[in-house]
Amino acid sequence: MRQAIIYLGEDDYYVAECPSLPGCISQGRTREEAIINIREAIQGYIAALEQDSLPVPPEKFDALLVAV
Repeated sequence: MRQAIIYLGEDDYYVAECPSLPGCISQGRTREEAIINIREAIQGYIAALEQDSLPVPPEKFDALLVAV
């Protein structure tokens, strides 16, 4: 299980990032599409690490919502 951050980008596409996997970013025209795409990106990222016999970083991201 991985955490993802999803937000609306400047081009009106939703951007999805997985902080525990550096560089694992995707996007979609809708929030739902971005979620599907980041799931695929996470699976591909981990599969590539495993194929290259590299360690998979643990999930260590801790989210905090700050009201301003």
